[in-house]
Amino acid sequence: MTGTVIFDPLIPWPVLAIVATVAVAGVVLALWRGLSGWALRGLAALVVIAALAGPVYQVEDRAPLTDIVLMIEDESASQTLSDRADQTARAAEELAAEIESRDNTELRRITLGDGDGDEGTQVMTALNTALAEEPRARIAGILVVSDGIVHDVDQAPDLPAPMHLLQTGRDNDWDRRLIVRNAPAFAIIDEPVTLTLRIEDSGAAPAGETTAPLEVSVDGAEPERLNIPIGIDVELPITLPHGGRNVIQFTVPQADGELTDRNNTALIQMNGVRDRLRVLLVSGEPHPGGRTWRNLLKSDSSVDLVHFTILRPPEKQDGVPVDELSLIAFPTRELFLEKINDFDLIIFDRYKRRGILPAIYLDNVTNYINDGGAVLIAAGPDFASADSIFRSPLAPILPAQPTARVIEERFVPMVTDLGHRHPVTTDLGDSEDWGAWLRQIDVSHRSGELLMTGVDERPLLVLDRVGEGRVALLASDHAWLWSRGFEGGGPQLELLRRLAHWMMKEPELEEEALWAEANGQVMRIIRQTLEDEVGPVTITRPNGETLEITLNEVSPGRFEATYFGPEIGLYRLQEGEQMAVIGLGPAAPKEFERTIATAEVLDPVLTQMRGGAVRLEEGLPSIRNVRAGRPAAGRGWIGLTPRDAYETRDVTQAGLLPPWLVLLLAGGFLLGGWLREGRR
Repeated sequence: MTGTVIFDPLIPWPVLAIVATVAVAGVVLALWRGLSGWALRGLAALVVIAALAGPVYQVEDRAPLTDIVLMIEDESASQTLSDRADQTARAAEELAAEIESRDNTELRRITLGDGDGDEGTQVMTALNTALAEEPRARIAGILVVSDGIVHDVDQAPDLPAPMHLLQTGRDNDWDRRLIVRNAPAFAIIDEPVTLTLRIEDSGAAPAGETTAPLEVSVDGAEPERLNIPIGIDVELPITLPHGGRNVIQFTVPQADGELTDRNNTALIQMNGVRDRLRVLLVSGEPHPGGRTWRNLLKSDSSVDLVHFTILRPPEKQDGVPVDELSLIAFPTRELFLEKINDFDLIIFDRYKRRGILPAIYLDNVTNYINDGGAVLIAAGPDFASADSIFRSPLAPILPAQPTARVIEERFVPMVTDLGHRHPVTTDLGDSEDWGAWLRQIDVSHRSGELLMTGVDERPLLVLDRVGEGRVALLASDHAWLWSRGFEGGGPQLELLRRLAHWMMKEPELEEEALWAEANGQVMRIIRQTLEDEVGPVTITRPNGETLEITLNEVSPGRFEATYFGPEIGLYRLQEGEQMAVIGLGPAAPKEFERTIATAEVLDPVLTQMRGGAVRLEEGLPSIRNVRAGRPAAGRGWIGLTPRDAYETRDVTQAGLLPPWLVLLLAGGFLLGGWLREGRR
């Protein structure tokens, strides 16, 4: 039970102040006039003003509330290093027992693990949540049992009580980690790209070591071993061997005595791209389809196009003197003998033998294909003639042979069953919505993959691999009708783009491929094939364990499966002869970017309420009571601030000046003043 005097004025405080001012003025006036009853009149005014102020005696029935101590136990990944987990468990249990034995004190234990993703240790987030659930006026202290490596200090709240860090770890801990300063997402194939790396020691690192070994592996191949200095940024040139995703793994072998090797590896996934795709387009004569090829290739900013058009064949005789022609002699010898290997793709568009390109040039094109080049034949009526390019040194590498027949008939191109599985022609849309072509060169299929047919299911588009290179034959020169919207048009741009990029060996258009796409620690495994079925994919985890996973067909020629990788690191995939590698999660998670226990991170938060940090290696601190605002930590001890919180169960009020008493006192003082002044 507690009693206090409170005021409940009968009139607003400003009005009461005015009344009091007037009363004081009257008393002063009476004193100035020399009235002997001024004191009694003043007492009467004081009684009236006190009555108007409404003094009340309030009695509260209070029940004391317990103090609350919050204890956050850090069980994040960095707390698994060395014996920190044992230190945490032992200290938490002993502290809990001591706090629960204190009078009028409750303990709230909060266990903090690893969050979703790579967010690190979220102590402040957990503290904010706990403070939102408890009355701040009852919080007597906050204890954090952790290594001090906290990643959300910027979320720290205003503390209602002292906060203390019970720091795990050992004074002789040391660790070595690998840092990749910069790693571009793209790099040019076969050209070195410079990465900046750093090997850094922290903690009580052994003296005298100035260099450390570094292993570099691309796509899981045998690593190359280097020695690089410690504590210095090192620029390391890397050359990507192929297009598409290249997985580069940097590893520093674990040294004796260091805390962990979880931050000794860095995985970089870099896409290899060509500097420029160089294309040579050879047009036998001007025709509407020639501009279609030119527009397609010129629309791609990554393509360098050299267009060779035969505008004036040898048989053309119009009487114009040669010295009056404005045409520039084309460097055929330089292109077809000296520079041919600089091109990624050569397109023969309605080309026929006219003696402009000697047989030795075309023979060199054959060698170019066998060595890894690509040739696309866009056939017109000339392909079926006696001057056909088929009747040249190119004949052995062409996938179809002309029958000398040109079919002038309306037809709609159709994708074959194999074509529906091939990445060049899959998902091009419904052929029933396509416009017609009006001419097809009749050919007989000799080799390669038949993806599209025309009149009476005759071969229209055939792809083949020759030696290290690729060859494609399109047995019609009317693809341009689609670009003009004839009868509704068709996917001409997409078809020719895919065709050109398949020939230039773009990874996403390979008909037999295995790859995976990562989202955190979940990978989506994708197998592209021309076969009806595929076998299970063998997954090799970072620790060397293997397992098999079955793929499901999601579309013709495409099989997929989802797999959650329990570990962070490099995974190897294999199905038949197809292999791939992928990195899941960061190679060095945020929890292991810094591993040496420290109080520096939390120090700005601890000093808010004059809390402190104690190393558990030196023993468990004692607990004392301290007043608010006083130092709450010292050598071997930490303090809690008793809150003396209570709950009010009942309130009673009684007026101090009843009306009859006010009337009696005020009247008495006024009467006394009048009598005194009258007697005088």
